[in-house]
Amino acid sequence: MGCLTFILGGARSGKSCYAQDLAEKIEEERGGQVVYLATGSAGDEEMRERIAKHRKSRPGNWKTVEAECEVSTAIAEECKGSSVIIIDCITLLITNILLAKGEDAEELVFTEVEHIIENTGKIKADVIIVSNEVGTGIVPEYKLGRIFRDIAGRIHQVLAAKADEAYFMTAGLAQRLK
Repeated sequence: MGCLTFILGGARSGKSCYAQDLAEKIEEERGGQVVYLATGSAGDEEMRERIAKHRKSRPGNWKTVEAECEVSTAIAEECKGSSVIIIDCITLLITNILLAKGEDAEELVFTEVEHIIENTGKIKADVIIVSNEVGTGIVPEYKLGRIFRDIAGRIHQVLAAKADEAYFMTAGLAQRLK
């Protein structure tokens, strides 16, 4: 099993750039395939533009796999033999599962994250997991928003505990947590 790195931060804090920089360094040192597991869904024009920008920012030799809800399956099927996997991002994965399954999706989210951890433990690749910190803002007005925030906070605790390294991003600066 490779190193599991968890990168957490607010919107536009530099999380994805930092993850990509880490992946490029590992790729330079060891070679091998980098797999970018994208959880974003192009549901509207703004999201299509964001996804396009993200794609352009990645090296052309990286393999991109779109996995909106089934990240653990994508790891098992698409990432064998890779040297680095970036999962970007967990909060979009939570959103996708919540929107697909409704308010009672918490158990499904936790099961998916457990399978992600389990499947990454079976391969030799370093894994970099990116997520948005959502617990430091205002309390969401709507029930589904509060459910999302609570699930995300608990999932982040699980990922941080399992990670070999954890970073919090602020203004493009990485603060090492562990």
